[in-house]
Amino acid sequence: MKAVVIDDEKDSRTILAAYVQKYCPEVTVCGFGESVATGLEAIRQHDPDIVFLDIEMPYGNGFDLLDQLDDIRFETVFVTAFDHYAIRALNQSAAYYLLKPIAIDELIQAVEKIKAERAHGTQAPHAQVLAHNAKTGAPQKIMLPTLEGFEVVAIDTILYCEAVDNFTRFHFEAGPPLLICRTLKYFDDVLADHRFLRIHRSHVINPRFVVRYTKGKGGYVTMKNNQVLEVSPAKKQELLDLFER
Repeated sequence: MKAVVIDDEKDSRTILAAYVQKYCPEVTVCGFGESVATGLEAIRQHDPDIVFLDIEMPYGNGFDLLDQLDDIRFETVFVTAFDHYAIRALNQSAAYYLLKPIAIDELIQAVEKIKAERAHGTQAPHAQVLAHNAKTGAPQKIMLPTLEGFEVVAIDTILYCEAVDNFTRFHFEAGPPLLICRTLKYFDDVLADHRFLRIHRSHVINPRFVVRYTKGKGGYVTMKNNQVLEVSPAKKQELLDLFER
């Protein structure tokens, strides 16, 4: 596989390329970029399979670069210093990312996942979903890995999420539920920016689909699909505060 490294810091480009060469021998770094403009040039010149893309760069960011590409045929591995909100955005699209300073085992794991997808003849649209979400005013989407592949859904169609052992079952405004290969704790964090609320150890809800609250020690909420869900006493006030905003 061919790779392009796009990062405004020369040392970061050099170190990452050296790591790829040493620990991922099936990947050849064939080009570099230090900005959105030079990154686009390298992508168009080399037609890579993987792009290692720094999120923050001068005169634009990684999302700006993706937004200028009509056809994304490569997988993107985002490289970033730790930023909680950036990580949430990346997780919404199930994107691959590496935190600076780069851990070798995480680099290997990202490359192995990309190899596995390509071996099965699939390419998940991580970068497309992330670029879509980065556009101002665009409907927010989330990519959900299922047992069979993945689903891309609009976040505002999700009624609630239900813990099922180490999986999460998503319930929607319309259509059948989906069993997703992630824990409820994972989605509790990913969906927090969209006013979703964990009301119980077993449920994270979309408050816009609550049609009734019934008093009790913690109480109960009735969702738009008539499903009644218990509210933990510890979460009762947080839920009530949400509806008073």
